[in-house]
Amino acid sequence: MPVDRQTYRDAMARLGAAVNIVTTANQTGRHGFTASAVCSVTDDPATLLVCMNRTSRSRAQFALGDPLCVNVLATHQQPVSVAFASREAMAERFESARWTVLATGAPVLDEAIASFDCVISEISEVGTHSVLFCAVQAVRLGEPAGGLIYFGRDYHALPQAVEQAPRRDYGA
Repeated sequence: MPVDRQTYRDAMARLGAAVNIVTTANQTGRHGFTASAVCSVTDDPATLLVCMNRTSRSRAQFALGDPLCVNVLATHQQPVSVAFASREAMAERFESARWTVLATGAPVLDEAIASFDCVISEISEVGTHSVLFCAVQAVRLGEPAGGLIYFGRDYHALPQAVEQAPRRDYGA
């Protein structure tokens, strides 16, 4: 017998995940959303996957296949996560932080602890979500800082790792 939806959701709330802002830009402007369903697929070639709810207002913009950037948030960036998870207009969301670009031209959060600048290599539809497979073109390591995770349906701060590489762009 399959697991019911609520039991599955309750169990997933016990799986902590990094908080990310996923962004893209195209002829209609900049678009983005908050995501915790992001993970590494492989390091050769460097590939991430991002899961996005098919009912998201931003989904149509990402389905175009334009480059995207996965921006990993630091502890102090919880307000940015809240803005990108809200019903605010996209322009207002982007006003909550400073942005730049790397290799692909997708918006890169200036103070993210890590940013993965990507092109979408494949999109698969699975149940309620679109799974975006993203080939990493460039990486920015931000200033060393504590991470922001989502666990138990709430935000939590992680301490800064003892040893972290200094800020640097790779492949830009």
